[in-house]
Amino acid sequence: MKAFRLDELEAERAANDGAYLQFLRERNMSVGLYALDAGEQDPQKPHHQDEVYFIVSGRASITVGLETTQVARGSVVYVPAGVAHKFHHITEDLRVMVVFSPPEG
Repeated sequence: MKAFRLDELEAERAANDGAYLQFLRERNMSVGLYALDAGEQDPQKPHHQDEVYFIVSGRASITVGLETTQVARGSVVYVPAGVAHKFHHITEDLRVMVVFSPPEG
């Protein structure tokens, strides 16, 4: 079993001065914690993997392809591989658990 605590992951991510911390990588998937602070710009480009975003905390909008929706704690968003997507209008610090399948390269 592998088990993780969100507060420990957030501390490790912050200590490494990065917006993203991959904390699990297996044959068919990888999982990471993504952080964007209020007012920050999301620099993402389309990925080669399918993604699932689970919003742990914060508030923002996300555009996936031509569709836009608001997200907050508890929201889940699926992003197909190769589709342009960005978080924007981040009004509260955003913490997102990201699942990539297959694993992020």
